[in-house]
Amino acid sequence: MASEKEAALAAVPNDNPTIFDKIIKKEIPSDVVYEDEKVLAFRDINPQAPIHIVIIPKVKDGLSGLSKAEERHVEILGSLLYVAKVIAKQEGLEDGYRIVINDGPSGCQSVYHIHVHLLGGRQMNWPPG
Repeated sequence: MASEKEAALAAVPNDNPTIFDKIIKKEIPSDVVYEDEKVLAFRDINPQAPIHIVIIPKVKDGLSGLSKAEERHVEILGSLLYVAKVIAKQEGLEDGYRIVINDGPSGCQSVYHIHVHLLGGRQMNWPPG
């Protein structure tokens, strides 16, 4: 299996359907921890912490990465962060957690459908990466 860095460098930014679209459509199974009309959250299949959850908007709307955000995306971006807080509480992360949004090849983004990583359950280090 390729490393995350290799996967990110090989990924081609575009608006084509991604693995996340297949997860949203339930074509690929996932361990869903949260779902509402706008957002879906599931456990990462390659966790980088004891708790590693991926939070995605159900509709991409051109938002393949944070650098593609426009004013019309403000509401969904806020929803993603609010849902991260809700899930952190649900997962018992009262002592803290980390939120990560990778953007572009140098940011190690490998799936071009904006997503938030919620990481917790262990002491995080600084600086990251």
